[in-house]
Amino acid sequence: MLKKPLIALTLLIVIVPAIAFAQNTNSSTTVRPRTTAPEQNTNRSTTETERGITVKKAATPAPAQQKPEPKPKPVTPEAPGSQSVTAAFNALINGIRKSDVPAITNAYWNSPRLVLFNNNGTVTKGWEQMRMNRESSTKDVKDVKLDVRDVSITMLGRDGALVNAIWTQSQTFKGTPESATGRMTLVFRRVGPSWKAIHLHTSPDRPDPSRVMPSEQTPTPTPNP
Repeated sequence: MLKKPLIALTLLIVIVPAIAFAQNTNSSTTVRPRTTAPEQNTNRSTTETERGITVKKAATPAPAQQKPEPKPKPVTPEAPGSQSVTAAFNALINGIRKSDVPAITNAYWNSPRLVLFNNNGTVTKGWEQMRMNRESSTKDVKDVKLDVRDVSITMLGRDGALVNAIWTQSQTFKGTPESATGRMTLVFRRVGPSWKAIHLHTSPDRPDPSRVMPSEQTPTPTPNP
């Protein structure tokens, strides 16, 4: 009867250490290192270089090539005083258009040495004679229309200028319409602060043939048969 309890006790002794061993194995304090994913390198070029990948960087766009600005064309400067000469010439022309004697006479040099070669072939000498002639003729003139073209101004130093032009004038003289065309040359000179005409030469562009020498007449073209 005593053999059975010994056997049971022996089995118990064998089982208990096995259970204790199993518990010790499952409750081991050894901590396995946690496996974490490596931090991603935000530096793309470094990461890809380490991996042996060749990265082609985007080419930096070249700055837009600016077109060269066109060089300004050279401008011929106006001769000193030419604007003042133009203003003096225009004042004379506007005075004739308005039959304004003071404006006309003020455009000329107030001197006995003033000389005018008139369109009718006569000569006026002296400012005072010119003023009287203008007052006499202007009172009978109305509706003056004066067109001046091809005006050319040549400066003669700082104090002189030459003005050339072609003119066409129509008006009513003592109630009768009349018109004429011609060429004029005016010589201006600086007199104090102003420019004054010191000489006028005007002539018709189609003169009376009887007043032209035969050697200077233009031959009439012969019509073809």
